[in-house]
This record gives sequence, structure tokens and C-alpha cells, in this order.
Amino acid sequence: MPSYDITRPRFRLSDEHVIVLTELATDRPVPDEYTAARDELRRCGLLGQDGELSVLLLPVLKTLVNPVVVVSLEATGRQGTLNHGLIIGEDHVVAHQSWPGEREAEYTTVEPKTLVWAMASMVNLQQSAAVRDAGLAVVETTVATLEAGVGSVADVPAAASGGAERDHIRAALESAAAALEPSGTLDEPALTLLADMIGELRSSWRMTAAWRGRDGGQDGVAVRGFGVWDCGPLGYWHRELPAEPVAPGQVGPDSAVRLVRTDAKRVWQMITDLLPEEGEIRRVAGR
Repeated sequence: MPSYDITRPRFRLSDEHVIVLTELATDRPVPDEYTAARDELRRCGLLGQDGELSVLLLPVLKTLVNPVVVVSLEATGRQGTLNHGLIIGEDHVVAHQSWPGEREAEYTTVEPKTLVWAMASMVNLQQSAAVRDAGLAVVETTVATLEAGVGSVADVPAAASGGAERDHIRAALESAAAALEPSGTLDEPALTLLADMIGELRSSWRMTAAWRGRDGGQDGVAVRGFGVWDCGPLGYWHRELPAEPVAPGQVGPDSAVRLVRTDAKRVWQMITDLLPEEGEIRRVAGR
């Protein structure tokens, strides 16, 4: 069920609820398959009986309907994949954040001057002095080998020790790498380090920003992005390859993977650099 908190304000909305609201906000008919979502919005008070929108929704809907920059975050961990983001408009910035196992995401407005802080918060960016020395600064393998290692975690019993889990991940990496010789070679000490990184992996995430721009003198959509592994005590690793943004069909099992050790300061800078240098977003952020 949708709900809202009038004190901030903030809203819990599913994708279906957002579709209903944006259709109504743009004076378009709501498709029949979204009747249940429309009824839920009425019951919680965000819609009137005749389809009128609550005034509480106006800043959010104005931004959703007329975005200037859209920032998308896909974060994958042991609980699955969550999708968060920011929609930056002419007058407002709207953040949306998902929750594991829930249909609804939380939508709330963000002070434009703090939007980089909001983006960093979504990935739980932290400056920690407890990061261990990994020994290597770069780990290289293939997509198939990496996926085999990450996928093997699901086969490890929850009660297994950390050492047993590492042995299981390492075996999966070795098997997958051997099947892809010579391109899949993964030698020591990178093999042990990658197994440790997967075992410690809190989340792997990719963040992209898209906005209307110019490409070769023509109107188009400009996109920038980057990917990071948050390996907890082993620190942050920038996924340089495959380089973001990754288009559908661009990456296959033999594609190269390169993970490069980085730190919170550099990740913060990459988040900042994701936003366009010129245009509305800079004017909104400067207000």
C-alpha cells in the first residue's frame, strides 16, 4: 500500500503508483491494468475521488514529469538487486530508494545543494581507517570467471565458516578460469585476493547520469557512469572494465574485467564528476 509522511514530506510508492500519478499529472488516461494501484492511492489520500492529485505530491510530480538530469543507481548484494536514484528538475531534486523485499520505494525531496551528499549516502560511502592492505592494486579476470565466483556464494550454507566460504569461492573461480584458458587465467596472488573480495563484498554498484545534450551537433541524450565494488575491510574497487555505461549485448562471458583499488575520496570525486559540468543541474545545485 502507498503511504506518506506529511512531516518531511516523503512517500512510499510502487512503480505502478508512480505510473498512475504521472499519467494523471500529464492529463493522460490511466490504463485499465493500473486500476488497483489507482484505488490504493485514493484510499491513502493521495488522490481525490475524481482523480485530483494531493498538493503534497506537486514538487515530486513536477520533477518526475520534467526531469533535467536522471541519476540511476543499481546496487547488488546478497539480498538481490536494488534500484535507487535521483531525479533533478528545474526547481527540485527527488530521491527514490528501494528496500529489500518491498514493492514500494521511498520518494522524498532533497535540498539541491546536498545532492552529491545524497548520492554518496545511497552507496553508503564511508571514509574508514580500518581498510586492510590487499597486497595488489589491480585484479584482472573475465566476466564468466567473476560471475562464477560471485554466483558460488549462494551455494554456501549460512552457517559455514568464513574459511569454508573462501575455499568454495576459490574453487569456483579456479574451475571457471581453467575452462576459459588462456583468456581466463587467474594466478596467485590475484586468485586468493579475488576470493577474499567476493567473500567480503557488501555490494557491487553502478551509478549513471543521463541528461539532454548535444552529440555531433544533434540533440541527444548524454550518459556517464561508473561501477564500484564495496568490499568492506578490503576497501573500494573501481570496476574500470567493463566500463560504464554498458549497453545491452555489449558484454559477454569472455569480456575483460579489471578491478582497481581506490578510496572513498576518489569515489566521492567520481560521483561529483558524474554530473554535467554545464546546464541546468549546475544552476539548480547553486541555488
